[in-house]
This record gives sequence, C-alpha cells and structure tokens, in this order.
Amino acid sequence: MGSSSNYRWAVQPAPAEVFPTRESARDHAVGVCRSLAPGHPFSEQRRRVFRITPDEYLVTVDGLTSVFHFRVSVAEEIG
Repeated sequence: MGSSSNYRWAVQPAPAEVFPTRESARDHAVGVCRSLAPGHPFSEQRRRVFRITPDEYLVTVDGLTSVFHFRVSVAEEIG
C-alpha cells in the first residue's frame, strides 16, 4: 500500500472462499500468485513466484520503473 517511497505492508481481507482440502487451497493460492494484478508497479514486465513454506508464497513483480512484491498465505481459520 502507499505511493512513491512510502509503501507499507497491509493485510487484505481474507477471501470468503472455503476449500475442501489444504491442497486445493494451496493450488488456489498459486493461481492468485500468478494472476493477481496489483495496482503497482506500472506496466508489468516480469513476475516471479517463490515458495517460502508449503503454505506461503512471495511474488515479485517487475514493472517499467519499479519492483513490487506481495505475499500470499494459506491459513486455517480457528475461531
């Protein structure tokens, strides 16, 4: 979130989707990593997806003039 050099991490609302298995949730998370179109950076040139843990991914998106990154995690709601 933010603009210029004032970017900061923020948590987006969790989707209301429920998956029958953790594996199907992971598959969906990988799809989000590949398809999410963030507001930054301008004019995507390259996208790289890294698996940090079986349930967590880091995505870097190279734009025309800057690089943006975001994380996607699979989580289980427990209450």
